[in-house]
Amino acid sequence: MKIPGILLFVFLVPVLAGARDYGYPVKDIPEALMKDVNVVVREDVMTHKIVSRRSAVHYVRFVATILNSKGSAYATQFVHYSKMEKVNFIRGAAYNSAGVQIRRLKNKDIKDQSINDGMTLYRDDRLKIADLSSASYPYTIEFEYELEAKYLYDMPDSWFSGRHTSTQKAVYSLVFPPELTPRYRLVNLEQEPVRQTLDNGMVSLTWTFENIGPVVPEPHGPHPRELRPGILAAPTDFEYAGYVGDMSSWKSFGRWFNLLNEGRDALPAETKARVAELTRGLSSNEEKARVLYDYLQGKTRYVNISLGIGGLQPFPAEVVDQNGYGDCKALSNYMVALLKEAGIKAYYAIVAAGDDVPPLIEDFPSHQSTNHVIVAVPEAADTLWLECTSQTRPFGFMGSFTSDRKALLITEDGGKLVNTVRYPDSLNVRVRSAQVVMDATGNATATVRTSYSGLQYDAGGLSRVLNGRYDAQKDWALENTDIPSFDLKKFTFEERREMIPEAIVSLDLKLDRLASASGKRLFLIPNLMNRSGRLPQAIEDRKSDLVIDYGFVHVDSIEYTIPEHLYPEHLPRPVKLETPFGWYEATCTAEQGRLVYVRKFMLRQGRYPAAKYNDYVEFRRSIGKADHTKLVLINKT
Repeated sequence: MKIPGILLFVFLVPVLAGARDYGYPVKDIPEALMKDVNVVVREDVMTHKIVSRRSAVHYVRFVATILNSKGSAYATQFVHYSKMEKVNFIRGAAYNSAGVQIRRLKNKDIKDQSINDGMTLYRDDRLKIADLSSASYPYTIEFEYELEAKYLYDMPDSWFSGRHTSTQKAVYSLVFPPELTPRYRLVNLEQEPVRQTLDNGMVSLTWTFENIGPVVPEPHGPHPRELRPGILAAPTDFEYAGYVGDMSSWKSFGRWFNLLNEGRDALPAETKARVAELTRGLSSNEEKARVLYDYLQGKTRYVNISLGIGGLQPFPAEVVDQNGYGDCKALSNYMVALLKEAGIKAYYAIVAAGDDVPPLIEDFPSHQSTNHVIVAVPEAADTLWLECTSQTRPFGFMGSFTSDRKALLITEDGGKLVNTVRYPDSLNVRVRSAQVVMDATGNATATVRTSYSGLQYDAGGLSRVLNGRYDAQKDWALENTDIPSFDLKKFTFEERREMIPEAIVSLDLKLDRLASASGKRLFLIPNLMNRSGRLPQAIEDRKSDLVIDYGFVHVDSIEYTIPEHLYPEHLPRPVKLETPFGWYEATCTAEQGRLVYVRKFMLRQGRYPAAKYNDYVEFRRSIGKADHTKLVLINKT
């Protein structure tokens, strides 16, 4: 049935916030939505209208009751815009617990500033910031704004509720001409949209949800994005800055990136000659790629530049060559050009980088959370992956920032989803050896050498300080030496730059009261510095899978030299545990004047059924108990 377009707009866009003097008393919130939350979203209205293949209008109305200071972030609204987007209006108001308006947002209250992340040389996108925070709780904020975009590329997702947030009502609408029908995907929701055809021929799809409780992620569970209810949307045919594309498949989406990158791999004649010189006499592609990667690291540095379509299109290779800097797109494109000149096929690859990014939805092509570009060099045995933004990253090593996830490879035929390198448990190894000399009072000195390889190389930010200042290395050593009381007397950091890199940290420590004395006895925990910390708690009726993000192997060998008149009265019994999640062994042996403690622990990466979670808890608790077991030494003099 067709309905007048103006009536639909009134339905989707309620009375503006600035004209309302009363609304949203706290007493109108259902009691069930108030339990264990800091914020109740009263209304979450989002309408995205596709006007044409090169323009769209996005409208948001957001009302939330903030119950306490932990929810105060919801009182600030950030509206991002650029030369490709115009903010038509921002309105807002705040209400007390009874629903009486206590403040109305004025234009002078809205800050307008450039986005500066500290790593960007120049960017033309900006933020409008509106703040309605109050010191008196509870209170309700109401924001409303509209953005007009000169493109059709990304379409906003909408996610409802959260860890300490519930939603009273949410409305999500898509309005579009039939020839530009977008795609959508409901996540953890099941509802058909209300479909309407307007007099102007436009189509609208509307979903309405009510009383959505908080989503409580369980410990060691999937990424919260897997659990939250929400709606994804993406165009099919689209256009950005004059570049026309098709997002219906990853293959066609990749062809659009080929358009953006076309003709941007030309290198100056001098650089071509330099590539020939560097690779002369090298027989394998890996050797050539390694020397060119070293050249890239020595010649360039990472600087983010975001201008117009700069957030999507790389600067030409010759510009990077001349300036010596670029962002991830520009540096990766430059690396592909260098490899091409050496006769090596390499691909630009788009990926979602970070240690806590949601998994890519493979059957829903869109920009999703992709935020980074790397380089893939297919080889007969395996693919080489190159991170081009770091001047210190070892050749071929990705680390946890981009490993073990999907990437969109931009090939000649278009886009292709592939897996980035995965580092198996056996390669993520930390090996520690220590020699501890203890006196009869329990004081000691220790020399500790620890090797970190694979993903352990990045542990606690270690890789970032390997080539850093003395103070940065000292701070790292102090923060990552897990001993209750110690003085750091000396330290050294070494690095072995291989595709599976290794960092070696050596420490000289003074350990006062390492063992506690009671009469003629000394009590010592032989596990010097790898004791289990906070242990997981059992959960009855767990709902979500157990997720172990990455596996590792730890090996500790601690040798104690003790006075000969101290004898072991009690030694910890050997412990050996074997489970689907990994294994653990600990032994402590003694002879006159000497104790040797050995601990080995392997944790397996994987995803396990929820029913197995408490078995995992028991495994970790058993390890924790063994890690803190004491031995008793008695003075026989």
